[in-house]
Amino acid sequence: MNAALHSPRGTAVDRSSHFDVAIVGAGPAGLAAAQSALAAGVSVCIIDSGVQPGGQFWRHRSEAAGVPDDGALHHGWAEYQELRADFDRGRASGRLTHFPGTSVWQARRLERRFALSTTPVAGTTPEAPAQVTATSLILATGGYDRQLPVPGWELPGVYAAGGIQSFMKQNGSLPGARFVIAGTGPFLLPVAAGISRSGGTVAAVCEATDLTGWLPRAHRAAAVPTKGVEGAAYVGTFLRHRIPYRRRTVITEIIGTDRVTAVRTARVDRAGRPVPGSERVIDGVDAVGLGWGFTPQMELPVQLGVETRVDLDGSLVAVVDAAQRSSVPGLLIAGELTGVGGATLAVLEGRIAGRVAAGSGAARVRAASTSELRAIRRHRAFAAAMHLAHPVPAGWEDLVCDDTLVCRCEEVTAGSLRHARDELASDDSRSQKGITRAGMGWCQGRVCGFAVSCLAGGSSTPSAASLTQNAHRPVAQPLPLGALRMLADEPSPRPAK
Repeated sequence: MNAALHSPRGTAVDRSSHFDVAIVGAGPAGLAAAQSALAAGVSVCIIDSGVQPGGQFWRHRSEAAGVPDDGALHHGWAEYQELRADFDRGRASGRLTHFPGTSVWQARRLERRFALSTTPVAGTTPEAPAQVTATSLILATGGYDRQLPVPGWELPGVYAAGGIQSFMKQNGSLPGARFVIAGTGPFLLPVAAGISRSGGTVAAVCEATDLTGWLPRAHRAAAVPTKGVEGAAYVGTFLRHRIPYRRRTVITEIIGTDRVTAVRTARVDRAGRPVPGSERVIDGVDAVGLGWGFTPQMELPVQLGVETRVDLDGSLVAVVDAAQRSSVPGLLIAGELTGVGGATLAVLEGRIAGRVAAGSGAARVRAASTSELRAIRRHRAFAAAMHLAHPVPAGWEDLVCDDTLVCRCEEVTAGSLRHARDELASDDSRSQKGITRAGMGWCQGRVCGFAVSCLAGGSSTPSAASLTQNAHRPVAQPLPLGALRMLADEPSPRPAK
């Protein structure tokens, strides 16, 4: 077995390396953490599944193709460029090591260090060692679109709303011509606006709530004026492109044979029930984007045994203190893993986490400033208002027919899940998985896990126990069997130069 892997640059990479600070994730929180840690003079590595920095929020055109991104589809692009400049300077100095196209499939807490087992993302050339160790670890893995099943959502042409946005940012083109965007939350607005700016047509944006939930929380939105400026820009785009914005409206069926051709929508009352006579069909649709908020990627925090809680939006999140420290010594967590709150909040938390992580292996450093803590409180308050104003609609599971696919990987229907629930007389999602195979496919429940947990419990929101069960995976990411073989011959870690 070779003691080294080879990078695309032709340089040998040690199979095991040690750093002062390891960061998993190169999105807003991860880049900000790297910036702070580098400023403290320690050795840093960033491991990220993307082939270039930016994460999902700052996903952009391929740098390898030499096509510059003008930032037109991005918010905070100037901040990304600042963080990226420090990232590039760190790499040039040799104090920052970047392992792109790499997933961490297992994280362990050893006596005085963390051990991260890695595997290349499919289609990439290995650059990372099989194992990375670090004195301090920062997890900044972000989240992904939460999905709720709807009849026909398995058809080609149906995407997560975030998937459409990522497609636009990375490819500079659209995955369709005429779109319907549906779900709940402010994120539907930039997706629809981006489609229109890119030359596509948005036939409708269907927002499940009536937005009145913002009224008692308007002061929280006013405390973050940049959000109001963003919202005003989206309103202007909607007016210029004549995008219909339909409140308290949901998609009840996605229609098509070989791919999407139309959608059926209906208005719903406050209990989430369709209003009789409100159904309409939108024809000529070839792409649908669905988004019900975001779900943090909690596999690695749960592997390491961090204390968790259920946030206001029904997501399992990590508990941290004001310095971003988790309940596990030496482990810091930043960004969506502590509660979905947006890129600005993620950058604030990342900067604090990087500073504190660097201080554990070098000279003492200041944790969070008063202004940083105030800004975090404002953005957390805004996030709380957003979650309360855009909840997953009550009674959504009653709209899902028994023959609707819930787990698309394993083709498990809602009827099968309901039958298993009745047979088990329990809301245990792990038992559900064993009987129905729901969540045992390629995505490992990342797409269907929330819905499966709800249907297993017969409610609109899953229990904390069910969320934890779904996040608990000994293998956090898909990997080849060869990665397991390499564990049997792990060399002693070498200090980074």
